Amino acid sequence: MCGIAGYGGHASPELLPAMLATLRHRGPDDAGTHEEPGVGLGMTRLAIIDLSAGRQPMANEDGSIWIVFNGEIYNHRLLRHDLEAKGHRFATQSDTEAILHLYEDMGEECVEALRGMFAFAIWDRPRQRLLLARDRLGKKPLYYWHRNGLFLFGSEIKALLAHPDVGRDLDHEALHHYLAFGYTPAVRSIFAEVAKLPPAHTATLQGGRFMLRRYWDLPPGRPAGENPTTPGEATERIRYALREAARLRLESDVPLGVFLSGGIDSSAIVACMREVSNQRIATFSIGFGRATPSFDELPYARMVAERFDTDHTEEILEPRVADLLPTIIHHFDEPFADSSAIPTFAIAQATARHVKVALSGIGGDETFAGYPRYLGVRLSNGYGRLPRWLRNPVTAALDRMLPESDGSANWGNRARRFVRSAELPMPERYIAWTRFFSDADLAALATPALRARWSLPIEDPHHTAYAARGHDDPVDGAFRIDLATYLPNDLLVMADRMSMAHSLELRAPFCDHLLIEESLRISPHMKMPGLRLKGLLKAAFADILPSPVLSHRKQGFMIPLARWLRTDLRDTMEDLLAPERLRERGLFEPQAVNALKLEHLNGIRTHSDRLWTLMMLELWARQYLDGGNFLLPCQAPERFQHAV
Repeated sequence: MCGIAGYGGHASPELLPAMLATLRHRGPDDAGTHEEPGVGLGMTRLAIIDLSAGRQPMANEDGSIWIVFNGEIYNHRLLRHDLEAKGHRFATQSDTEAILHLYEDMGEECVEALRGMFAFAIWDRPRQRLLLARDRLGKKPLYYWHRNGLFLFGSEIKALLAHPDVGRDLDHEALHHYLAFGYTPAVRSIFAEVAKLPPAHTATLQGGRFMLRRYWDLPPGRPAGENPTTPGEATERIRYALREAARLRLESDVPLGVFLSGGIDSSAIVACMREVSNQRIATFSIGFGRATPSFDELPYARMVAERFDTDHTEEILEPRVADLLPTIIHHFDEPFADSSAIPTFAIAQATARHVKVALSGIGGDETFAGYPRYLGVRLSNGYGRLPRWLRNPVTAALDRMLPESDGSANWGNRARRFVRSAELPMPERYIAWTRFFSDADLAALATPALRARWSLPIEDPHHTAYAARGHDDPVDGAFRIDLATYLPNDLLVMADRMSMAHSLELRAPFCDHLLIEESLRISPHMKMPGLRLKGLLKAAFADILPSPVLSHRKQGFMIPLARWLRTDLRDTMEDLLAPERLRERGLFEPQAVNALKLEHLNGIRTHSDRLWTLMMLELWARQYLDGGNFLLPCQAPERFQHAV
C-alpha cells in the first residue's frame, strides 16, 4: 500500500519530492523516486508484503519499464507461477513485480488479469508511453492534471496542488453533483482543472495524446426466469465466494485485524476468517455510549467476538467531534458529506494502534440487498397503483403517526420521502431517495449566479447503470445504481481516505469483483426473500453466527448527527452557516439555509444530512479556497474514551 505520484513532461527537480511529502501519511515506511528525461515516478510506501525487497519505483530486468503501485494484488502468486513458466525472472516476492512482468507479457490488457485493489503508473521507455490504471470498483484513487505539455498524477489531489500551476478554480458541475448526492462524481473533482481516472479504466499518455479506455463493467443482467441456482445452492455458492475473497485478503507480512460493526457483513467476514485460518483474529468496534442506543451495535459485536474468540477492542466516540472536522476535510481534499466519515476515522485510528491491515464489510449492502430503500422499490410499485383518493389519506396518516425523530431509523422522514417520490417512474423514484437536495430544493437554495453555471446532467451514470438491470426486476437496477455510483464514489472514497489518514490498509472482501459478478447472477427475490433484507446472506451464515446478529434491525455505521446539530455541534453549525458567511460566499440564499436550520432546531423536520452537506462545503472552502487554517469553536483536546 502506497501513495504514488509522478509527471510526464518537464518539471523542476523540486516537484516530485514536494508531491511525495503531501502523501507521507499513505506510506510512512519508505519513499523512492525514479526520474529520467520526460518522466518522473515516486512513491511513499506502507510495507505490507515483502517488507525488505518490495521497494518502489521498481523496474524490470533491463530497466526499460518502471512502475509505481498502490494497492494489493490478491492473485499475485498464481500470476507469478504462470509468468515464471513463461521465462520471467523475479527478484522479489512482491505483488508489484507481478504487475510489471504481466505488463511485459500483455501490455495494457494486463489489468484484466488482476484481482485486487490497485492504482498504478507504468513508464514504458521503448514505447515512450505512460500507462495509468485503476481497479474495477475504484478502491484506490488516482487523480490527474494535464496542461501546457505537463501531465501530473497522484493518489490524492493535494499532491497535484504541490505544483504552483494547478489552479483552485471551482468545478461548478462537480459542486452540483456534490449538493445532490454528498460526493463529487466519478470523473470530475471539485477543482476545475483536476480530473479523476474513473474506476475500471486505464489511461495512456503517448506522444502528447491522452486516451481513456474502460476494461470492465458490471455484467449484463439475466433475463427473467433464468436463475442458475436454487436457494440452497445459492447460499452455498455465496458462502464459498465470500470465504475465498476473505482468504485471499489475509496475506500479509504484518499484523491484520477486522472492523467489526456487529452487523451481518463484518460478522460474516470474521466467520470466514475463522474457517480459513487458525491465527488469532483481532477485531475493532466503535460505539456511542448509552445516550444514543439506536446507533450502537457494540452488544452484537461482542457476541461475534466471543463466538469466534477474537482479541476485541472497542472505542466510544464522544459527541464533541468538532475538532475532528478540519483533519477529515484535509484528508478528502474535497467536500464530502457522508457523516459516517467520523466513526470511520475513529475506528481506523483505534485499529492502527494495533495493526497495519484491516478487513471491512463495505460492499455487503449493495451486493446482498441491505438497504431499506430496496424494500421501497418493491413496495412503491404497489403503492403507486393505489387510486389517488386512497393515497392522500395514507399520506396524511403517515404524517400523524410517524413524526420525525433523531434515531438511526427516523421512519417519519423515510415515509415522507417514500410517498413524495412514489409516483415517479423508475429509476427517477429510486434516485430521488438517494439525493440530499432535489432539483426543486436547489432551485430555492442556490443563488441565480450558481444555478446559471449548471448545464450538465448529474444523473446519467445512474440511468446507465439501471438500464443494464436483469431478472426483469427494478430492484436489480437499484443494486446496479449503487454499485456504479454510491459504492465507488462515496463509501470506497471514505474507506480509503479515513484509513490511509492513519497509515492503515483497508481490504473489502465484499468488493471482490468475482463475488459481485456472482451476486448479480442471483435474482433479487432470492437475495431479499419475502421483503427480508439480506435474507440470502443471513441464510448462508445462519449455522455459525449468533441468532441476535442475524435478526436485529440494520443500524448502519452512522452517528447521531441530528441530535448533535441541536446540541454539541450547534455552535459549529451556526458559525459555518452564518448568514454573513453565506452572503460573502455567494453560493446559497441565506434565508433558505436559515429555514432549514430553524426547522431542524425546532424538531419540525430532520435536515441533518442537508445541513451537514452545506457545513462540509463551507469548511472545505475555508481550507482550500480561502487558504486559512481555521479552528472551529468548541474544540476538545480529547475525543475518545478507550475501552477493551
